[in-house]
Amino acid sequence: MVETSWLTPSHGIIIAMLATFALAHSGLAALRSRGEALIGARAYRVLFALVSLPLAGILIVYFINHRYDGLRLWNLQGTPGVAAAVWLLSALSFLFLYPATFNLLEVAAIQKPEIHLYETGIVRITRHPQMVGQVIWCVAHTLWLGTTFMLVTSAGLIAHHLFAVWHGDRRWQARYGDAFEAVKARTSVIPFQAIAQGRQELKWQEFLKPAYLGVTAFIWGFWWFHPALIGLTQRWTW
Repeated sequence: MVETSWLTPSHGIIIAMLATFALAHSGLAALRSRGEALIGARAYRVLFALVSLPLAGILIVYFINHRYDGLRLWNLQGTPGVAAAVWLLSALSFLFLYPATFNLLEVAAIQKPEIHLYETGIVRITRHPQMVGQVIWCVAHTLWLGTTFMLVTSAGLIAHHLFAVWHGDRRWQARYGDAFEAVKARTSVIPFQAIAQGRQELKWQEFLKPAYLGVTAFIWGFWWFHPALIGLTQRWTW
């Protein structure tokens, strides 16, 4: 008989939590045009945040508290260079994950939130930087933790972001039509593919602006706060 004592309930719970977040997040994104027509762009942004942020916060707390659940498939934490590699990959993932925070006034609904069709900076590398950033983050943390719980979490996160690639392109197509098709032809989902094929040109000067410096500062701040964050989440035992 195969021993399955390692298959803790947390494996199923994290999948259910990820599915709930994905349904809420992507569902509200899909309903954005209708919602904005009913209550306005700023109010809909606030509604989106009031739904998404608590769900994300609960997810993060649960993940941190259960990250070592299940079967430990490998343990490379004492291997020279692994910790540095994980931190570097994690920092890189944030540079891809948070391009949307560049429009901070729109994120906070101070200015009218808009759907932007970018073709500069990180988008020259990949049209869907958040998906790429999430994959990098999952690879780094799976390497570090090596647990079945982390594998399940990574699978759920990556699946959601791969769906978001299709979902995002669909919404851009509906809003911008031929303009999006032109951008799509000059960009790629796979990082650097469009550049390698000569359809896009990387311009490093576009990264030398306050928005990218802000994300870099956030990465350093998060590195400093990371131990405290883990300590805070461990106060909740669920």
